[in-house]
Formats: sequence, C-alpha cells, structure tokens
Amino acid sequence: MAKMREIPINDFMTKNGKVREDGRVVRDMYLMQAKTLEESKGEWDLVKMVATVPGNEAFRPLAEGGCPFIK
Repeated sequence: MAKMREIPINDFMTKNGKVREDGRVVRDMYLMQAKTLEESKGEWDLVKMVATVPGNEAFRPLAEGGCPFIK
C-alpha cells in the first residue's frame, strides 16, 4: 500500500490521481451535461463537459473522514 500511495494514477479514467492514507482514490471529477439533438454529431456524442472539479475539492478532506485507521 505504501508503494501504491507513492505512485500517481494515470490511466484512461484518472490523470494524476492518488491513493490517500485512508485508501480513497482522489482524482478530478467532471460535471457533464446531456447534449440536445441539435448539438449531437453522432450516435455516441451524448454529453458535453461543463466543469472540472479538482480532486481536493470533490472529496471529503482526510481529517473529516472519521477513518479509525488514520492517526
């Protein structure tokens, strides 16, 4: 687990994510909005990104989590 916490997560879904001491993966979250039929350009063109919420704002702070394993 210590090694996993050291290495940033970079895969198809997560860019520069990290595993916190409590085991939670913290990464940016995305606010999406459904496209109208006029906006859509194809069968899989369904949503547009409205905003990116940084991981440190999207998840509850470690100190407020109440995890009994965190000292």
